[in-house]
Amino acid sequence: MGVSVDQLLLQLRRADLSPYIKPLSETPPEKAAVRGLDGSVVGETALPPHFFEPVRPDLIRRAFLSALSARFQPKGVSPEAGRSHSCQSFGVGLGIARIPRYKGHLWPRGCFAPNTVGGRRAHPPRVEKKLHEEINKKERRLAIRSAIAATAYLQLVKARGHVVEGVEQLPLVVANDLEQLDRTERLRRALQALHVWADVERAAERIRIRAGIGKMRGRRYKGPRSILVVVSSPEAPLVRAARNLPGVDVAYVGSLSVLHLAPGGVPGRLTLWTQQSIEALRGLYL
Repeated sequence: MGVSVDQLLLQLRRADLSPYIKPLSETPPEKAAVRGLDGSVVGETALPPHFFEPVRPDLIRRAFLSALSARFQPKGVSPEAGRSHSCQSFGVGLGIARIPRYKGHLWPRGCFAPNTVGGRRAHPPRVEKKLHEEINKKERRLAIRSAIAATAYLQLVKARGHVVEGVEQLPLVVANDLEQLDRTERLRRALQALHVWADVERAAERIRIRAGIGKMRGRRYKGPRSILVVVSSPEAPLVRAARNLPGVDVAYVGSLSVLHLAPGGVPGRLTLWTQQSIEALRGLYL
């Protein structure tokens, strides 16, 4: 059996982030180095004010739960499920339970009642149940800015489990040529030059088969999240080049979400920003 929606939300609320979030001893730089596809520094750019927001793990988790629950599909059962039987109780005085029983036999088996085989459910899922946990608009925007700021802290990125050996400074800003890569092999060489390819290999090694019946419902494999690449256009060729790399996601800067920046509600995802996406972020009101 899979985990229910209520159990999933309860587990996420009770998750202890203290082992991952410690008092931050570093601050993001005012200017970030812009690196080319070969890993060399080709310039620098001033960071938008989003990177200097205080990191709020509690607010990020709240926004993550809201965005995650918005995807839940309401479900229910048929009103006639377990009720469409020709049955009747024998009544009292026979020394047997008074549950409804199938007609046509002397001692037929029970039906209709919740405690019988084939009977109705006592408390079935209802379509009227409110699954979406709403959040205020200003809180959601603050959570997105806070999640963006968390990508600039090497301490938080390591706490999430990302492999960042060789990365000297965050955030990682790459030249605009990265968006034009249309082959996976070219992207792999660029990630190797930026010293982040090891994190993709980590994600590939930890892919596993899902436990439960969900493996037969189109979601057989589970794997960790790896690099997030933020681009300035949803039509960038990089989207096709990166779609087959395990754990790698490409997101348009105009539609950034806490689901992208803080998977599982834990901030500090390893993120690559293109120079154009940094400029576009500067003009966005989040």
